[in-house]
Amino acid sequence: MPGELFEELLSVACVRERAAGLRWYEAFFGRPADEVIGEEALWRVGSDAYLVVDERPERAGACTITFAVRGLDAMLARMAEAGIRPEHAERYGNGVHHVTIVDPDGNSLSLAEAPPGFAP
Repeated sequence: MPGELFEELLSVACVRERAAGLRWYEAFFGRPADEVIGEEALWRVGSDAYLVVDERPERAGACTITFAVRGLDAMLARMAEAGIRPEHAERYGNGVHHVTIVDPDGNSLSLAEAPPGFAP
């Protein structure tokens, strides 16, 4: 859409049960939601990007999101303390460290960290 300006990105992870989903995502992010709007909990993941957790049992587990991050090892250590561990981890030939974490409802959340000085 050349010429269009998208102001924000809101990605939605649907969960079967709101309270359980919020507890898991609080552990994943290491903090409570930044905003709660109606039944949706929003975590700010970038200057204009949010992950929204919403109870929609019929859509639970259909989400796939990749986050570009810094400090992946520290994040993984914090998550491990909360019992969250990657389902898959690899390091690409270009040095990017990539892990996939699956929430209890089956949503796939990948974290990718580029090495210092990385230029695509």
